[in-house]
Amino acid sequence: MPDEHAEKTAKAERERRIAAAAARALAEAEARRAAAVPLALPGELGGREGPEPVRYGDWERRGIAVDF
Repeated sequence: MPDEHAEKTAKAERERRIAAAAARALAEAEARRAAAVPLALPGELGGREGPEPVRYGDWERRGIAVDF
């Protein structure tokens, strides 16, 4: 049974290290998002109304839908 205990201990240690690494990664991502400067892009002239078709799926113009 000592092998079983050693395996459980090793598995718990791996899970603890993975959880700690995941917490660090989430903290780093949050710090990057907080430090990010939003882009000052000019508005589009003559563009489509509604959600961006490139990001949200089909592009429909005059009844014709084109899938990207």
